[in-house]
Amino acid sequence: MLQTVYRLLIELTNGRWTSVVLKGFARSRLSRFIVPSFAKVYHLNQEEMEKGLSEYPTLHDLFIRTLKKEAREIDQTDHAVVSPVDAVIEDVGQIRETSEIVVKEKTYSIEEMLGNQELLTKYLNGTYMILYLSPSHYHRIHSPVDGHVTKQWTRGKKSYPVNKWGVKYGVRTLAKNYRVMTEVKTEFGHVTIVKVGAMFVNSIETTHKGTELEKGSEIAYFSFGSTVVLLFEKDIFQIDPSIKTPKEIKVGEKIGFLKK
Repeated sequence: MLQTVYRLLIELTNGRWTSVVLKGFARSRLSRFIVPSFAKVYHLNQEEMEKGLSEYPTLHDLFIRTLKKEAREIDQTDHAVVSPVDAVIEDVGQIRETSEIVVKEKTYSIEEMLGNQELLTKYLNGTYMILYLSPSHYHRIHSPVDGHVTKQWTRGKKSYPVNKWGVKYGVRTLAKNYRVMTEVKTEFGHVTIVKVGAMFVNSIETTHKGTELEKGSEIAYFSFGSTVVLLFEKDIFQIDPSIKTPKEIKVGEKIGFLKK
């Protein structure tokens, strides 16, 4: 019953015009009046922000805020993979031979997520990692590895919630939502960074130029809390043994190693 009610409410509120209104408000000058309240409610760390609260003209500008250069340190250990976002690592596991992953007792298809049969094969029996961003998190996305972008593409139209309720009761949110995917070739193999849109807001803006990525460099940003899914080719990734899910993580912190 709860599952049915949840889905109905989301379908009713996630329409085209609802999204337009919410997005419009967040980008309007009127939204600046709730910037202080938002910062207080979500306990934003103002010390690390590049600007003071009064310098954000809209709520959208606060969502996509940048940080002081020294606010995040990128782990430079040889072959280390770093977190691309400030987030909670919700789940880590193996991609099955059938292309399925199981997150919060719900099965998702990597084939459906990628929407590309040619790319799928290399990720079977590989590793996935789910990183969830709440509205309180820093919303910019950084490269977890050094490498060369081989492909970038989009899938999906609407975006449904990707919080714990959305993952539990939603319909294939991680594989169905609007998403922007970037495949990166490293010296060890391929990594795909799946950026999944959140409820109401499909805006995922790519900011990197060219095809070469440096670990820790900014590559995109979300306009609201959302999720990043990392996919690693078979046998190239070893998770850091200190990571036990759920785990709060910040950009640049080590999440594992690439290996040959």
